[in-house]
Amino acid sequence: AAQARVSLRRAMRALWALLAALRAGWCLLPQAGYLHPDEFFQAPEVMAGDILNLQVYYPWEFLSSSPCRTVVFPLMTSGVTYWVIKSLQQLGLCSSCINSYTLLVSPRLLFTIFSFILDYSVYRLSPVWEADPWKTLVLLAGSHVTLVFYTRTFTNALEGLLLALLMVLVSPGKSSGSLTQPASSPLIGIVTTAGFFNRPTFLAFALMPLLYWAGSIVNSQKSIKTVIHHFLKLVLCACFTAIVFVTADTFYFTSMGLDNLYSIKESPFDVIAQLHEKMVVTPLNFLSYNLNPSNLALHGSHPRVTHFAVNGIMLFGILHILAIGAGFKMLKKCMQQLIQVTPNHHGSSGLLAHSEGNPTLLLFYFVPLVCLSLVSHQEPRFLIPLILPLVLFSTSQNRAVRWKPVITFNILGALLFGCLHQGGLIPCLFHLEQLMHSPESSNHSRQYTLLFAHTYMPPRSLLNIKKSDTHIEVIDMAGSEEETLCQTVEQQANNFTCNDCHVFVIIPGTVRATLTKCGVPFKNETLIFPHLSMEDPPQIPFLFSGNWRSQLGLYILQVDREQ
Repeated sequence: AAQARVSLRRAMRALWALLAALRAGWCLLPQAGYLHPDEFFQAPEVMAGDILNLQVYYPWEFLSSSPCRTVVFPLMTSGVTYWVIKSLQQLGLCSSCINSYTLLVSPRLLFTIFSFILDYSVYRLSPVWEADPWKTLVLLAGSHVTLVFYTRTFTNALEGLLLALLMVLVSPGKSSGSLTQPASSPLIGIVTTAGFFNRPTFLAFALMPLLYWAGSIVNSQKSIKTVIHHFLKLVLCACFTAIVFVTADTFYFTSMGLDNLYSIKESPFDVIAQLHEKMVVTPLNFLSYNLNPSNLALHGSHPRVTHFAVNGIMLFGILHILAIGAGFKMLKKCMQQLIQVTPNHHGSSGLLAHSEGNPTLLLFYFVPLVCLSLVSHQEPRFLIPLILPLVLFSTSQNRAVRWKPVITFNILGALLFGCLHQGGLIPCLFHLEQLMHSPESSNHSRQYTLLFAHTYMPPRSLLNIKKSDTHIEVIDMAGSEEETLCQTVEQQANNFTCNDCHVFVIIPGTVRATLTKCGVPFKNETLIFPHLSMEDPPQIPFLFSGNWRSQLGLYILQVDREQ
């Protein structure tokens, strides 16, 4: 039996290593699936405009009139990677470092490297929560949430990484078989504040870890003076971190932004006075906007049970269903144990007792889930930070893992979100970037009009167009009606103000027939496969016909202006 356990552990290690290599390799391929516009428009698109001086679309959250997102994390992630490739090109070490591939992959690669913070956290936390480390690591690394969502430039991914760090900090370590005290409070204050500025919803995820830490401190300290000292250090470090974020955001969103930072001639006292007058606190603006129901309705309203009934299953599959089942059985017992904490280990909270580990992890999972469900706007990606407590719970105290449904579910999820979902748009932008920057196009002053219809918002940065270039126009028609679409296409086709104009229409195959009603001739059709639009899904009968590739493809159609 002992030899079998050793062999199983070796197999799990090898499988984790294989899944880790898949995570990195798939990022470099790159993944073609397009999950949500926010993966581009909350960091890479903004930094490409600021640092690389490319034509981009600035989302409203990053406008000085409505600053709702901190600039610190975009600068530390996408900003750093873009600065590196810009420096390499300026130094002559790479003649064409800035292209659609590097613009897409370099920020994703940094996020992929950061994603291994999850793996480190699982390895550290597994002994504390009586879970098998390598079984938990395989469950984590094999999840399509880790393979796809955590390798994208989402603020939700950063939120999950900060939650993982917080859980490591608040949990006691395990040395020589005994439990040691949690980490110092200053680091906890820094991580919590950074998470709040990244996404104010982080407080929902941090609530239970912070209560757990507070209970551990209160039960392990005999002196009230020592307890107060811990909390004071946490508050002071949190305040200092908040000042850093507020200062950086104020510089960015006011007239003293990045472009003008080095041209300030006022005295330091004048600068401080101006900062005080124009102070920008992005989380407060975020909360003010999102607590208004009419604002949330603009982004979509969902039933309050969407996270429980749909999004949790979409992300975590059977693990979410089993957690709900366990939650109904143990919620009452868990609440009693949190109220009446009795230490069962020297220097640690009673929450670590064998009979109490599962309820505590369930609260780490369900309390944020309930808090997020109170808001009407509910998207699946909001829940991705919950993968850490969920996989720890699923393998704690020798719980059996149903590997067959888990593996099948994650393979299907990885294919859907990593390959199929809006999967033609990124390759389309790669193709158009190469076309517009080809030697033939560079030698002639050609005018390009790119009209996108019934696709997600195209990230203009991937077209690699300098702000000084005026010969390329991007028109995003979103989900326009047939009449509006035809009117715009006809207008562009009959535009005779330039002699060498090239008009391209990018549209999914499921609505390709709409263009035939516009009466505009096309040439040079290019079909990019696969592309699945859930807003314009394919009709099932067509998927079993000879035209099935068209239903799962994205068309690049050039308007034949000569006809």
